[in-house]
Amino acid sequence: MRYIWTLIWSLLLSNMAFYVLSSMQGGTFDFKQASIFGVVFAVFIFILSFAIPNKSDAVE
Repeated sequence: MRYIWTLIWSLLLSNMAFYVLSSMQGGTFDFKQASIFGVVFAVFIFILSFAIPNKSDAVE
């Protein structure tokens, strides 16, 4: 479930950021590009979560 929520939040936040930045620059909003960036960002977060050890794993 945490993977689904991570994907949803990364899509929402990346689309919001792309919309605001394109509005500030006077450009057009590209939903496809923003969504691709959101998916790439979510995959990066998944990889990062596997690379960082848990506190319970570190203590023995």
